Amino acid sequence: MTTYKYATVRDRKMFYREAGPKDADTIVLLHGFPSSSHMFRDLIPQLADKYHVIAPDYVGFGYSDAPSTNDFAYTFDNLAAYTEELLFKVLGLKKFTIYVQDYGAPVGYRIASKHQDAVQGIVVQNGNAYVEGIGAAFDPMKPFWANRNAETEKPVRALLTKETTIFQYTHGVKDASHISPDSFTMDQLFLDRPGNDAIQLDLLHNYQSNVVLYDTWHGYFRSKQPRMLIVWGKNDPFFTVEGAQAYRRDLPDAELHLIETGHFALEDSCDFIAQRIREFLG
Repeated sequence: MTTYKYATVRDRKMFYREAGPKDADTIVLLHGFPSSSHMFRDLIPQLADKYHVIAPDYVGFGYSDAPSTNDFAYTFDNLAAYTEELLFKVLGLKKFTIYVQDYGAPVGYRIASKHQDAVQGIVVQNGNAYVEGIGAAFDPMKPFWANRNAETEKPVRALLTKETTIFQYTHGVKDASHISPDSFTMDQLFLDRPGNDAIQLDLLHNYQSNVVLYDTWHGYFRSKQPRMLIVWGKNDPFFTVEGAQAYRRDLPDAELHLIETGHFALEDSCDFIAQRIREFLG
């Protein structure tokens, strides 16, 4: 059974889901925007019979503390630092595989490139690390990155609306009746918390810091050659198929599966992805 726990990291409470035997190989599930560890609710039971599974909520997401932007620097460096401390210092993990999706990629790759011997493998599900993977859905953000002001912020705020959240879950899927409304309803509940818009806007503006690190991550991929499984919803408007294929420039042995679905591929392809993970880890 999955257990639901809190840990204190630098005086902030971080929530995480845990399942499976603690003496088994560990897989850490790192969620995307605007989600939380809730996105792994169906995947965890499919792995926990054989693996020790940890799925945290970043600071500002899900059930973890969400201090105001005046009290916490919402950057990807900081999200990664708190997650790193949770995994290594609080939970005492030594080695693990990471599953990265969307925001999980910049969080996970910061950790992996710093702790190269600790990360035994990487499962990538619509988690970008290449410029060609940035889709047209990012276009409204580029003026905001270049010059943040009230005017350039307006189109970015659309990413925080219920309509956009539903779009992220349903665009590109074969059958929308397979998408549980629990998914986008849960995400929107947290997005709509007072003050959360400021948190998300800070992170969306800071997203450009990830692009700056792409070359560093590519160097890590080339030098360390971590084992990689890529399972990618090929109809994702945010992170494109070209971004999935680009990994194989640096990791020619990476296993790649393109799936007929969208950004949140676990919502309608969880069984397929779980089986690929079990084969990959096994």
